[in-house]
Amino acid sequence: MRIKPLKEYSIRENYKVNHRIKFPELRVITRDGENLGVITTQEALRIAEERGQDLVVIAEAANPPVAKILDFNKYLYEEHKKESASRAKSKKSELKEFRFGPTIDKGDLETRISRAVGFLKDGNRVKISVKLQGRENDYPQIAHEKLDKFTEGIAEVGKPEDAPKRNGNIISITYVAK
Repeated sequence: MRIKPLKEYSIRENYKVNHRIKFPELRVITRDGENLGVITTQEALRIAEERGQDLVVIAEAANPPVAKILDFNKYLYEEHKKESASRAKSKKSELKEFRFGPTIDKGDLETRISRAVGFLKDGNRVKISVKLQGRENDYPQIAHEKLDKFTEGIAEVGKPEDAPKRNGNIISITYVAK
C-alpha cells in the first residue's frame, strides 16, 4: 500500500465521495452533463460503479444535494490546476523603497521620480525615505521640500498613502497608484 502525502488526505477529506455520502436522495449528473434526475444514493452508487467512476457531492446546500459521476482523481487534479492558475495570475504588490539625503540634486531626484512612476504603473507601492545626518536634523523642512517635489512629480500616476512620518532621523512617505 502506497502512503499518500498529508496534503492529499486533507484535500480528500473535504469531499463526500462514494460511500461517505449520507444523503438518502441525490440529483445526479454525469461527467458529460447528462442529468439522471433525482435518484437514491444506492442507485447512484451502483451506476457510478458500473461506469468505473466515483460519485462526488458537488453542491450540498441544494435540495436535494447535487452529485456528479466522474473520475475523482482527475477532478482533484483539475481543481488543483485551476487554483494554481488563479494564484499565478494574481500579482502581489511589492513595496519599492528609495533612500536619499536632503541634499539630493535635481537630476538625481528626477531620475528617482521616473523610476517611481514606472513602479507605480506596474502596481507596486513606493516608499520614499529621506535620511537626515548631523546638522541636517535641525532643518527637516528641507527634507519635506524634497518630498513635496517628489509628490508633484508623480501626481499623475500616484498619490500619498498618508502624511510624511518621522522616525528618528528618517522622514518617509508611501505612495500608491491612483
